[in-house]
Amino acid sequence: MKEFLDDNFLLKTKTAQRLYHEYASHMPIIDYHCHLPQQDIAKDTRYANLTQIWLYGDHYKWRALRTNGVDEAYVTGNKTDYEKFEKWAETVPYTLRNPLYHWTHLELKRYFDCKEILSPDTAKHIYESCTEKLQSPEFSARSLLLKMNVEQVCTTDDPLDDLAYHQQLKKEGFKIGVAPAFRPDKAMNADDLTALNAYIDKLEAVSNISVTDYDAYLKALKSRHDYFAANDCTVSDHGLEQIYAEDYTDSEISNIFIKIRSQQSLSSSEKLKFKSAMLFQFALWDHEKGWVQQYHLGALRNNNLRALRQLGPDTGWDSIGDFSQASALSRFLGKLDLDNRLAKTIIYNLNPSDNAMIAAMIGNFNDGSVAGKVQFGSAWWFNDQKDGMIDQLNVLSNMGLLSKLVGMLTDSRSFLSFPRHEYFRRILCNLFGDDVENGELPNDIAWIGKIVQDICYYNAKNYFNFRAGNPSS
Repeated sequence: MKEFLDDNFLLKTKTAQRLYHEYASHMPIIDYHCHLPQQDIAKDTRYANLTQIWLYGDHYKWRALRTNGVDEAYVTGNKTDYEKFEKWAETVPYTLRNPLYHWTHLELKRYFDCKEILSPDTAKHIYESCTEKLQSPEFSARSLLLKMNVEQVCTTDDPLDDLAYHQQLKKEGFKIGVAPAFRPDKAMNADDLTALNAYIDKLEAVSNISVTDYDAYLKALKSRHDYFAANDCTVSDHGLEQIYAEDYTDSEISNIFIKIRSQQSLSSSEKLKFKSAMLFQFALWDHEKGWVQQYHLGALRNNNLRALRQLGPDTGWDSIGDFSQASALSRFLGKLDLDNRLAKTIIYNLNPSDNAMIAAMIGNFNDGSVAGKVQFGSAWWFNDQKDGMIDQLNVLSNMGLLSKLVGMLTDSRSFLSFPRHEYFRRILCNLFGDDVENGELPNDIAWIGKIVQDICYYNAKNYFNFRAGNPSS
């Protein structure tokens, strides 16, 4: 019987173990999509206790706590940090076979050298010992990134952000690259005209452009796109239920925008046309600047209306949607490709039943101009667990070139989430190791090791245009 979380965790064969330890484990991390608070990096924040760095803002843990019957007061409520941690320690033993069980103990081990199993019996000691370490400069926000051999992170930022913290980090010459990503979801939210108009008003103030019509709106947004580019942004990101690719005319969108500004109700068709026009325009700007555009598809958000009313959005009530994706995705990518204006593109899929469709779709638009130009992004959100990662890797292997995948990302708000890269790398090496030992791949460790390193690091380094980061690379 193997020991839990030993050096060969998830590595079932000698070949897998060799691939991981000799080729994958030491590669730097390029985390090209995350939600880390850039202000914490800029301020080099130190966290007062383990709860603050570990449980605050973690929707995965919040959902598990609620499922275990924990009252909301111990989740997002006013209970003390230690009381909240106690409830997490009570919940962890019930997370067996949920990825949270693995992540929890990987994070304790990798950051705090804590090999204990978290439970009510060990809670007090783990909390106190980890909290004590957090007071040390070696556990500040920047130090935690350096500890995990992170070379580059890419945060997620609204077009209205002044990017002051990114500017500060660049001025200071912080060893790790911290770049913004342009996330304009609020700028195309035609489903909430009150919120959209408030957003446009703020855009006017930030851009110093009077938004009197649709052309002025595009001009103001373009100025923010340009501003992000001037601050080392080379990536955009969109969180969508599905791609919007309705046919429209410029006059239709101009009239729809007039209705938006006058708070007139839009029909379903008008909403789709406006979103389609905006999404297409953003994609054109991305191509002009040579950016990488990312599309996160398939989340059904804010399902629990009572919780939304009490706690607000992004508090753990989202799930997998079953939206129709293929036709609109084909039209959207095809329209951009028709005039050779399709930027490098990553598509993340939340509904695993669409994995094969996405893997097949990307092959339609990989035109040979760039290796892996259109990517099936790594397993995301509800899928970034063992089975989900394996399924995504296998489907991509069968229908495309796994060897050109740009690897894993955290998609996380936590500075303790970087062992997810280790988790992915172990799973990747185990898949290759199984194939070698089953005689399904040749026993060419040097070549397969190179492919593993490409997926873990070099593909992303070559695909993105981030500024140079960690000199160790």
